[in-house]
Amino acid sequence: MLLEQIYKGYLKLKDVGKFEEYVDKTVALAQKLKLRNISGFALYRRAKFYHGKTVFTKSEEYYHLAITEFELAKNLDMVAGTYLNLGALYTAIPDYAKCLEVNQKAIAIYEQMGNESDLASCYTNLSAVYQSLGNHSQSLVYLNMALKIFTNESAQSRGVAVVNELIGTAYYEANPSELKKMGILPKDRLGVALQYYQKSLKVADLLNDKSIMSSVRKSMGDVYNAMDKKDLALSTYQKAIQIGKDLDDKSSYVDCLYALGMFYQQQHDHANALALFKDSYKMADENNLIELKRNAALGLSDSYNELKDYNQSLSFYKQYIVLRDQIFNEDKEKEITRRQMQIDFGFKENEYRYKQKITGIELQKQVLLAKQQQQELYLKKQQLALSDQEKSLQRLTFLKKQLDLEIAQKNQSGKFERAKLQAKYETSLRDKQISKQEQQIKFDWRIKIFLSIGLALVLFIAAIIYYNQRKTKLLNKVINQQRQELEQLNRVKDKIFSVVSHDMRTPVNALISFIQLLEGGNIDQEKLTRYAATLKHNLSYTSTMMENLLNWAASQMQGFHPDMETLNIHQLLNGVMDAVLHHADAKNIKIENKTDPEMHVEADANMLSLIVRNLISNAIKFTPRNGLITLSDKSLENELHIIIADDGIGLSDQQMEHFNKTSYNGAGISTLGTEKEKGTGLGLILCRTFIDLMGGKISATKNNPAGTIFTISLPK
Repeated sequence: MLLEQIYKGYLKLKDVGKFEEYVDKTVALAQKLKLRNISGFALYRRAKFYHGKTVFTKSEEYYHLAITEFELAKNLDMVAGTYLNLGALYTAIPDYAKCLEVNQKAIAIYEQMGNESDLASCYTNLSAVYQSLGNHSQSLVYLNMALKIFTNESAQSRGVAVVNELIGTAYYEANPSELKKMGILPKDRLGVALQYYQKSLKVADLLNDKSIMSSVRKSMGDVYNAMDKKDLALSTYQKAIQIGKDLDDKSSYVDCLYALGMFYQQQHDHANALALFKDSYKMADENNLIELKRNAALGLSDSYNELKDYNQSLSFYKQYIVLRDQIFNEDKEKEITRRQMQIDFGFKENEYRYKQKITGIELQKQVLLAKQQQQELYLKKQQLALSDQEKSLQRLTFLKKQLDLEIAQKNQSGKFERAKLQAKYETSLRDKQISKQEQQIKFDWRIKIFLSIGLALVLFIAAIIYYNQRKTKLLNKVINQQRQELEQLNRVKDKIFSVVSHDMRTPVNALISFIQLLEGGNIDQEKLTRYAATLKHNLSYTSTMMENLLNWAASQMQGFHPDMETLNIHQLLNGVMDAVLHHADAKNIKIENKTDPEMHVEADANMLSLIVRNLISNAIKFTPRNGLITLSDKSLENELHIIIADDGIGLSDQQMEHFNKTSYNGAGISTLGTEKEKGTGLGLILCRTFIDLMGGKISATKNNPAGTIFTISLPK
């Protein structure tokens, strides 16, 4: 007893190590002295301690050890009570099959003991299992059985309040098909649920049970809200919060805060909703109530969004996403476990009903036997009465009657023996049939297990194959894209080598020949002028080609990074026009700058100048003599368009369609101009590359009646 008091003291002090140590000492000594009740209670308290800490594995182990000790002590009340606690543990995991099994054992013991109160608790546990499975009609059956027992004991007990609340919840949460089984119409659901909530609240108020009072009022608030009785819903929610504020069960209080917050949000009272969601979020965070914290975070995000505080709304929505993802994997595992447990529960439930059927047959046998015994007793009483009456008759008559009675008794005895043998034979046949049915049930159960495992394996393998095929498809897509890019780079590389090997050799050779003529000193002025002009033209083309080539190469090596600044479009275009004006004058082509002198844009000056210079040079190249090139701009809400239009020969439909593709990166193909001007084919590639670096776009369209319009789009 001293050790028992010590471990109880350490339990109150929450010293887990010492509590465990002295429980072990108590159990060891009690088992040695064969004091099974003491060792059973020590193990039982350890199991309840771990149950409260949600360490379910250890709690289950110690509950079973306690049951063993109580059985040895023949303490049936504690055996059944421990099974009842195990049922609550399995409901929390949840493991509904085991919950049903241990509640069956507890029910059998309580029925044997005639303990109606605890039997009602078992029925309440079973109803919770069916509610968790969504079978509210079956849950209602057990709740009515429990309510009948609790009401018979006391109409104002806590059990009556709890069961009435659960019945109200069963009606409130049931779907139309379940309501049909429960015997009411969907339109009557809210009214019936409210009646049971009011019955529960009436008893809870008499008992001053604040836990039930708060919970029931929150549920009644939900019903009033669904009935569109807003004033009643508001006052009921407020009372639930006021009562639940000082309760130890903070999850119920947080749930009440959140429910009232949702009510205010539905009424567009976002200030009050925000305050309640904040309190709910804070309390859920302090008590590690993750699901309630997630709900409060979403409520805060919605309220801040309605109040146009978008930064706070986004912040809490991100928190909601984090909490939702944190819960997701746990929910997925629970759903898989729940579905498997539904299958197991179905088997257990069938087994339970089968046992109930067998129990009913045995009960009928016992009733029949009792009736037979009662008839025999009645017959003996009649015989005694007859014997008393015949005492006054003569001795001879008495002996005769006695002989007749003995003969009748022998005949009756023979009939009884025959009936007994017949009953024994029929019982044997029934036992064989029951045994055969039990074997068939076990066989069917094994077949279902094997089929379930096989189906799970097939689905798992199919998922792996699908995942691998999808991964292979994505990899092939990436490889094909990379292959196309490499092929494109190869074509550009080949073009560069072709340009370097051919187009650069010609002007260099011409320059060498010109220098040799100069060294000879025997060339007249007219030839010198003609050769110099030709050489200048070739070197000008070579200079342009080298500039584009070097710029393109630098961009491909990621050597260019835009230096964004505010630029005056009109001034920048004038500078570019000055650089290409001698080419335009050579073909008598007019260039007009019609852009707004006050228009500005954010861009890299060098990149934008190079893009415009290339596009104007192309326009000069493909525009015949006496042509016109127009530069203009167009301001939109978020971007600025720079438009370069010419009246030249224009791009073909195929060239224009290819250029406007988002995947266009060119192939270094160049065509001759209107006066056989050559190019490198790199100009448009550079334009597309630099536009992408600055976050802009470029496109080409036809210019009626002839020519091409290039449009540069840049963000403001």
